[in-house]
Amino acid sequence: MQESLFEDGKDPQAFRTIGEVSVALDIKPHVLRYWEEQFPMLRPVKRSGGRRYYRPDDIVLLQTIDRLLNQDGYTIRGAVKAIEEGANKPAPDTAAQERAAPAPELVERLRGAVRTLEESTGENPAPLQEIRKEDVLLKARLRAIREKLANALIT
Repeated sequence: MQESLFEDGKDPQAFRTIGEVSVALDIKPHVLRYWEEQFPMLRPVKRSGGRRYYRPDDIVLLQTIDRLLNQDGYTIRGAVKAIEEGANKPAPDTAAQERAAPAPELVERLRGAVRTLEESTGENPAPLQEIRKEDVLLKARLRAIREKLANALIT
């Protein structure tokens, strides 16, 4: 993973400075220092003068923290808890997300169901006096089902 982040010719297992990590992850150095205060599991090596050196595991942890906070919407407290409970895994790859996509046959069946529901909930040509209460309730239920199926197709 680090090979693609750092194109500097160093060994992938080499320690990185805060500047190198900041550029590679596109996270400001002051944010990295703040995260060190908030996440007890993030402890880069500090040499004389307080200079920080991040290990490859620290960089993976930083990527996880960044994902939890900026993509998944966790609070800092929630992210700390998630990491302590084992969320320190890389983000899922796009191939796994594509495998989770619904089958084309299922999508077509859902589209057919939505069309059928749209046709069945079309405007009633009968005068308002002749519309029964049951018809109104049925139309409302069918409309709700149609919206749920349409939302399922969108997501």
